[in-house]
Amino acid sequence: MAIQIQHLNKFIGKQHVLRDVNLTIGDGEVVGLLGPNGAGKSTLMKIMVGVWDASNGEVQVPESIGFLPEQNPLYEDMYVREYLRFFVELRKPSSVPLHSTPYTLHQQVEDLINRVGLTAEANKRVGQLSKGYRQRVGLAQAMIGDPELLILDEPTTGLDPNQLEDIRALIRNLANPISNSDTVASNIQYPNGRTVILSTHILQEVKQMCSRVIVIDHGEIKVDKPISEIENLEETFKQATKNE
Repeated sequence: MAIQIQHLNKFIGKQHVLRDVNLTIGDGEVVGLLGPNGAGKSTLMKIMVGVWDASNGEVQVPESIGFLPEQNPLYEDMYVREYLRFFVELRKPSSVPLHSTPYTLHQQVEDLINRVGLTAEANKRVGQLSKGYRQRVGLAQAMIGDPELLILDEPTTGLDPNQLEDIRALIRNLANPISNSDTVASNIQYPNGRTVILSTHILQEVKQMCSRVIVIDHGEIKVDKPISEIENLEETFKQATKNE
């Protein structure tokens, strides 16, 4: 299993943010994580990637994780290629070894640029890019080392309709097994696809991209079902998050 969480609780001060969360996510699943603001989605993801510690409980995740936070932190004065090179070098221990032959540092950077569609923008400063292309830079950074698990927190917020479709298509592609045989990274194969957790407020996005839906509210998991078993996602979400 890609993720195994048992009896996870998180307190921030006196606030009980996550309440006895139990969750198992298998290899290759694309999971939509839904919930209103303050439900605990971002807290759960930050615990999975190790940004925050759990107050108690057990969390098992793959060693190789890529994370795109909601507020995509970028160095705007750096050029795209320079920025990605910097982070590939920074993550040497978890990325494909830079001494590997023939997959050099330069090839790793160019592979990332190609995979997220940044070729035409690679010589621009990050600060010159549109929000859609900035998200691509963030996705490229999250993909360093070809992680087994990709966690994306609101990756399409604030994008225009064209950018929205582009980023959705890109995420669907990143969730698929790697097929590029020209790089060392292609030796990392996920037979059922890469595991992806996608937090979003856009229900249509979950319908289009996810195989499973998890709804969290007030720190508790209210719904956990395959998308194929949900007839009306809007109604399911409404009922799950209704204040009683």
